[in-house]
Amino acid sequence: MMESRKGLYLLLGISLITQATTSIIGGIVGVGPFTDTGDIAATMNNMVENIGSFYWGMFLQVITALVIIVLAVALYQAGRQICKSAAMIAVGFYLLEVVLVIINQMLIYGITEVASQYHANGNAGLLDIAELMFSMRNFGGAIAMLPFGLGALLFYYLIMRANVIPRWLGLWGLITVPFILVGWTLAAFGVSVPFALYVPYVPWEWIAGIYILIRALKIPNIPKSAGCANES
Repeated sequence: MMESRKGLYLLLGISLITQATTSIIGGIVGVGPFTDTGDIAATMNNMVENIGSFYWGMFLQVITALVIIVLAVALYQAGRQICKSAAMIAVGFYLLEVVLVIINQMLIYGITEVASQYHANGNAGLLDIAELMFSMRNFGGAIAMLPFGLGALLFYYLIMRANVIPRWLGLWGLITVPFILVGWTLAAFGVSVPFALYVPYVPWEWIAGIYILIRALKIPNIPKSAGCANES
């Protein structure tokens, strides 16, 4: 029992930390730094000149999506004894988030192809296509936070009730996730939302992951039985 709990906590802690890290780094090295120009033509040229960063960003976001699946399974295992149906619903929300993240990366890849064609032939008509694809990408990226937020609220409550995390850490997540949920949903529909609204939640996944990892490492290993070696 202790061995299985230790393995689950290790998986959960590592998944939380990995997902938070790849998501942030993928956003930093990918689309963000090269597209906030206010000029779609300049953005297209920036993308071509920094195409390697875009590919790295896409790769890291795909890794993020895969880790979210592992995280959903680990959170389900950790919280199902409290309410199995709620844990299953939360898994569904996380899987929907994964689908939206993957679609978003496909759109970004499509934009890079449009940017390459524009850079090669200067066809101004491609700029309208790129703007449309950017609008779809921005909407999809923002709306992906909706299933994340709903799933996170369920999972954080369940693992708090299951004593995987302490009450103060659970309440921190439950109080700050709604800011992500509401803020990104509003942003998806064009409402300007200050980044400061998200700051209280940002460190939660790292802190929760580190806490759970420490708990896992404190669980003693059960020595294997000597078995036949002790028989005379």
